[in-house]
Amino acid sequence: MTPHLIALLLASGAALPPTASPQAQADNAALSATLNWADDQDFAFASRGFLGSIPDGKIRNDKGEVLRDLADEAQFSGPAPATVNPSLWRNATLVAKHGLFEVADGIWQVRGLDLANMTVIRGQSGWIIVDPLTGAEAAKAAMQLVTEKLGKRPVVAVIHTHSHVDHFGGVLGVVNPADVAAGKTAIIAPDGFLEHAVSENVIAGPAMLRRASYMFGTTLPRGATGHVSSGLGPMGTPGTYGLIPPTDTIKATGDTRMIDGVEIVFQLTPNTEAPAEMNFYLPAWKALCLAENANGAMHNLLTPRGALVRDAKGWADYLVEARRRWGGSADVLFTSHFWPRWGKDHINDYLLRHAQAYAYLHNESVRLMNSGLNAVEIGEAIRLPEPLGKAWFNRPNYGSLKFNARAVYQRYLGAFDGDPASLDPLPRADLAPRLVAQMGGAKKVLKAGKAAAAKGDDRWAATLLSTLVRAAPDTPGAKAALAGVYRQLAWRAEAAPWRDFYLTGAQELEQGIRPSPQTNAAGIAANLSVAMLLDSLSVRVVPDRAIAPMTIAFEIPDMKERHLVSIGNGVMLHEAGVNDAADATLVIPRRALLGLVGGQVKAPDLMMAGQLQVKGDPAALQRFMGLFQPPRPDFPLVAP
Repeated sequence: MTPHLIALLLASGAALPPTASPQAQADNAALSATLNWADDQDFAFASRGFLGSIPDGKIRNDKGEVLRDLADEAQFSGPAPATVNPSLWRNATLVAKHGLFEVADGIWQVRGLDLANMTVIRGQSGWIIVDPLTGAEAAKAAMQLVTEKLGKRPVVAVIHTHSHVDHFGGVLGVVNPADVAAGKTAIIAPDGFLEHAVSENVIAGPAMLRRASYMFGTTLPRGATGHVSSGLGPMGTPGTYGLIPPTDTIKATGDTRMIDGVEIVFQLTPNTEAPAEMNFYLPAWKALCLAENANGAMHNLLTPRGALVRDAKGWADYLVEARRRWGGSADVLFTSHFWPRWGKDHINDYLLRHAQAYAYLHNESVRLMNSGLNAVEIGEAIRLPEPLGKAWFNRPNYGSLKFNARAVYQRYLGAFDGDPASLDPLPRADLAPRLVAQMGGAKKVLKAGKAAAAKGDDRWAATLLSTLVRAAPDTPGAKAALAGVYRQLAWRAEAAPWRDFYLTGAQELEQGIRPSPQTNAAGIAANLSVAMLLDSLSVRVVPDRAIAPMTIAFEIPDMKERHLVSIGNGVMLHEAGVNDAADATLVIPRRALLGLVGGQVKAPDLMMAGQLQVKGDPAALQRFMGLFQPPRPDFPLVAP
């Protein structure tokens, strides 16, 4: 299709086929010319040791329903389509490889069945499992593959390298909780794991989940015009999330465990990729596990789904420490995503340039910040030095250099850029209509946005058209034009989360908000402490309902805890261990309280079952339960 024809179609408002514009194709070609295609080592590493995959390629739930068909991964091969950034297509091709792979004689990985890897280590009598994927269904399929290829053995230990769900949520697919309770299976995790695994997404969980549906493209089709890769792996497999509290906690770097005859030396790396994280070394194999602190692509310092900003300097420092401790001895390095790396020279170069990339990102962002640039300007200006940028493991297939530079700025200075005009900006709902009116009205803005798109100036087109959609969403052709621009930005995006954000935004402009695939996270929620539960309730209080003062006490007999909740002036506060009198006191076990707050059970049913006793004013409980507004799981992101 010629540029002239594209311009005519854009001007007429006709729908374009899902193809890349000439400018998007030119931009991808220009990027491709700078990439180090001569370095194809990753393809050998990603295929090395392949032993086979799931026979029929299907991951099912207990009902036999297909949750994921691995046959979809076959499409990610050959030259990059025009609608995919060439660097990201390479990433998709590599992470599409799935099955069981030998890392060393006694260490294997199951890769490609989920977002992360599951590592299997042979002990004297059983398996040591590292990071059992996100859901029980994928983890169970992985264990069946291990049993088929390597034989049946009991699981004697599970190691969680860090506190993100794709590294612990599938534990019930590999372990029976009764075996853990009986001491037959150990659960080993870094200090702070349980707290962060349960609480990280509690307070802002609904907003994070909404944005995560964009970031991971959960409603997008797989393929060259949809989701091609998550950047870290092919995609997450829906399923049932679980959590078993650790039976053994690693407290310090240098802590060593002998597990089923296997010596493991740990390195704690808190506040790097996760708040609680650790690396470890296996002397018998000279094998180093870097968890998610080292990857096959740049990682996120501030994930687009939302989280606390990570520490780029600390991240680099821990990589340097790992290299100092084990770089001279390790023959193989494996991680929680991507593929292993073999050979001391390769491992040392990888660790050094990976650490240098995070250190440079931190140092250069701070230098530019101290030179007066704001977060957006730093992101626009920063570039990795050529020896770092040409390394495939530093390419922005997951984390983005622009986004990460802005994260460094935010970590030090916050969102405010120091410009007085930014102190009290107009909300989007007020700003957008004023801008559209100032530019001459909706028709003129739509025309200008389409003209910019026809020239391939898609960032400017997105600014114009998104402002129009917020100001006047019913303007004929506005949403369609913006969706088309978002697709062109997606076709260029080297970072998988950026691509999925753009494509999901386009999808919702055209089709409305679609529900994300359902997962069952009750196994994680069941580990909420009472304090965490009350924290989550406090951010759901509707202020106008909580003006009059009131106190509610919660006595949790199975935990031997008492919490006093104070309501007043629109705020809910809670204190543990306070014995002050209350308007009403609820005597209730922790699990029953979780069910009551979560809506799975009703108060009368709990009272009938002897699980709930109310002392004092029963009306106080009724008023308390009416204070809260449930979060909205499907709030709009691209339109008002």
